[in-house]
Amino acid sequence: MRIIKKRKKWGGSRGGDIAIFILLVLIGLFMLFPIYLSVIQSIKPSEELFVFPPKLYVQRPTSQNFEDMLKVAGSMDVPFSRYVFNSVFVSVVVTVAQLFLSSSAAYVLAKVKAPGVKAMNKVIEIALLFTSSVTYIVQYIVMAALGMIDTYWAITLPYIATPMGLFLMKQFMGQIPESMIDGASHLRVCWQIVMPNVKPAWLTLMIFAFQGAWQITGYLFVYSEQLKPIPIVMQQIAAAGIARTGVASATVVVLMLPPMILFLILQSNVVETMAHSGLKD
Repeated sequence: MRIIKKRKKWGGSRGGDIAIFILLVLIGLFMLFPIYLSVIQSIKPSEELFVFPPKLYVQRPTSQNFEDMLKVAGSMDVPFSRYVFNSVFVSVVVTVAQLFLSSSAAYVLAKVKAPGVKAMNKVIEIALLFTSSVTYIVQYIVMAALGMIDTYWAITLPYIATPMGLFLMKQFMGQIPESMIDGASHLRVCWQIVMPNVKPAWLTLMIFAFQGAWQITGYLFVYSEQLKPIPIVMQQIAAAGIARTGVASATVVVLMLPPMILFLILQSNVVETMAHSGLKD
């Protein structure tokens, strides 16, 4: 007997499918618009930047804004390569440390039955309500007491432990069935069983951690030019007034590229692992 399977529709009907598709396209365009506008602004000549009403396209594309940005960066006392090294170093250290600490702590909170675990989970949930800016004064006092002001420690340590990363990893690890983790030490279970099964979580955390680390300025804790990362230098370059409007647009594109490249590299793995990460007890 021939069995005919009916196609499962997204919205339950063809009209629903079309409506969902249109909605997703509109949301995608809305999210792409700021990126498009940044790129367009960065390749506009100066006479097109101040046209009113502003145009959403460029008539005579130019690379002059990027050339001017490189000239200004090259004229500084500290080589531009030093700023690049600082940002890359800080971003890699913060990302790797955040993955390691968040994963280790999340395993304890999700799978280890110990006194105070529930209370700690509540503290983490409450911490999600606050932004990092509310702790700047306390961070400065602590780092000043420890002698970390104007060092690499000042722009790495405060960003390693984040409640969002810990909460994300803990939620994923809580879905692992208990039957999969019996009969082995906690260290082996965490890194050989749990971590491979929460690949979507740590790939997603890697994207968010690198994005946040790449945007670190550290202007409150770092004053030496030798230690400043790219974002604060780009802000200084673009802060010369209206004459550097094009340069400011070029700096936005430059700062936007590394996180976007990392996302494009990892997003396919995140989607694939999420689609195949269903666990059954």
